[in-house]
This record gives sequence, structure tokens and C-alpha cells, in this order.
Amino acid sequence: MFNYLAEEYIDVFSYLNLFNYITFRTGAAILSSLLFSLIFGEIIIKKLSSFQPIGQPIRSDGPLNHIIQKAGTPTMGGILIITSMGTSLLLWGDIENKFIWICFFSCLIFGSLGFADDFIKIKYKNNKGIKASTRIFLQIIFSIIIIYFIQISLPSNIESTLTFPFFKNFIINFGVFYYVIGVFIIVGSANAVNLTDGLDGLAIVPVMIVAMAFAFIAYVSGNIIFSDYLQISYIAESGELTVFCGALIGSALGFLWFNAPPAKVFMGDTGSLAMGSALGSLAIIVKHEIVLAIVGGLFVLETLSVVVQVVSYKLTGKRVFKMAPLHHHFEKKGWAESTIVIRFWIITIVLALIGLATLKIR
Repeated sequence: MFNYLAEEYIDVFSYLNLFNYITFRTGAAILSSLLFSLIFGEIIIKKLSSFQPIGQPIRSDGPLNHIIQKAGTPTMGGILIITSMGTSLLLWGDIENKFIWICFFSCLIFGSLGFADDFIKIKYKNNKGIKASTRIFLQIIFSIIIIYFIQISLPSNIESTLTFPFFKNFIINFGVFYYVIGVFIIVGSANAVNLTDGLDGLAIVPVMIVAMAFAFIAYVSGNIIFSDYLQISYIAESGELTVFCGALIGSALGFLWFNAPPAKVFMGDTGSLAMGSALGSLAIIVKHEIVLAIVGGLFVLETLSVVVQVVSYKLTGKRVFKMAPLHHHFEKKGWAESTIVIRFWIITIVLALIGLATLKIR
């Protein structure tokens, strides 16, 4: 919004030209969403607590300290993340940019599904929520809709392509079958973040790190000079997604203020599904889908640990890990929660650097 006001009055106030710079508006978006979270966070948390007398239902088969320490903590903190993002985007985003609203639409519909799931868990006082098959079916339908909007917004020569990192010209056009890949990316990303969200601060910081990496990728992808230098696809108007990433980073920082141990609120499926789907949509738009798997490798590992555990138990009756997802395995081994969280953050930082390196190593 402010960039349009700047265009109106730039002849009178030349300094308003700052609002035309993506970098300035990204920084402003980070600060705005952070301030919104800090100002309204306590109010939203109190409202959430008012209709959650026992807080988020805790897994009875989980670590004992979770049952003791985390009982009574409200969930649905994703509402704070989504509202702060939306407010920041309205202020600093180009409201005519289709890519921003596709990613935010992804946040909203997946967040709504997560909200329904959280609500059912609270209402019936268990951790089951929506039936798994129903939830996956809805996620697939939502993903198809999102991919459709992405494809009609991208140039026809790249809308269905998959680019492989480390190679200059290794690009495959999957045509209509790209929908299968796209659905896998969005649904996989949403559920991977959801599975990782098991300890205070564990998921939110890696989400921020991935968003930072993709803020850079979006910026260079939307700049014809930088994209040509790095030999990546130039995608007109995708640079505005840098502002979207800024809003996501700021809202995640604000949420972390309340989610830092001991957490005052959990993001719940409302937040994890929203942010995960947004990252998946973002990767598809800038055509760095495989890089998402590298940068978000922690989420991939957490998901694989669940898959391996389930497959192993069904085939052999034995468990590979003491408990899945992976962070619970280390809890069962006696690692302190803070140790697991910080080490997983370090892993994500390393993976983000590797992912960014793929832009140059081709």
C-alpha cells in the first residue's frame, strides 16, 4: 500500500522513493509483522486460552516431561502468525502482485484446515483431530488449486518445468504431470513442518531460516541481471516475494517471543500447515523446488523418520527409533530439549548455506 502512496506524493517528498525499493519494504515488512505480534500477541493468547481450558491435548505416549510441563498451553498460535503477516503485506507489499496473494492464499486455506483440526482436538480433548485420509484429501485439492493459479501466472515455457541444482541446463518439462510434483511439494512441505513442530521453538526458527534463504532466491529470480548472472530462470515480478518472506520472518520472530521456552502458546496445525504450504508454493513459483528440499532438509529428515518408523514396524514389528519424529528419539535418549532445538537450528543453517551455494555452483 505504501508504495502506491509514494507514487502519488513522490514529487513533493522525494524521500518517499524508498518505498519503491523491495529491500526497504522487506525490512519494513519484517519490523511491522514483528511489532504487530508483540503488541497483539498477549491479547490473542489470552483469547485462545479462554476457550481452551486444558490447552493443547498432549500425546499420552510421548515423553513424560511433555505431559508434566506442557499441559495447559493453548494452541492455534498460527492465528497470530497469519494475521501479522497479512497486516504487514497490506502495508508494504505490492497489492497488485499476484505471487504474493497466491502464497498468502496458500497460508489461509491450509491454515483454515489446520484451525479446524486444532478445534476438533480441543473440543474432544484428544490429539486425533480430522481423520488423516480426509485431511490429506483436502490438502491435495487445495494444492491443485494453488498450482493452477501459479501456472497461469508463470511464463508458459517454465510453468511445468523442474530445474535440477548443480547443473546449468538440466531442466525437465513435465507438462500436466507437474501437478503431481507440485502437490507432493506443497502437501509434503506443509506436513513436514507440522511433524517438526514438537518442541518449543523447534519448527519456527528453521521456517525463518528457510524463508531467509528464499527471500534471497526470490530477489535474484525477479532481477533480470542477477538471474542471468547466476543462470537461473528469470521470473518477472517474483522479486516481490522477498517482501512476503520478510512478513513471514517478522511474524515468526514475533511468535518466537511467546513460543520461547517455556512456551506461552503453540502454533498448532493452524500455523505449521500455513507456513509449510507457503514455503512449498514459494519454491514452485521461483522454480527452486529441489533447493527447498535441501534448505528445508531438517523437515525432510523429520518426515523420513516417521516414514521409516511406520514401515519398519509394519513389516518387522520393530521400531528403528525410540520414538518418531526424530526429535522425540533424541528426547528419549536423554538429550535436553534446548540441546535438540539448538542443534537442529544449526543443522538448518548449514543446509541453508548449501542450498544457496547451488545458485552459483552450476
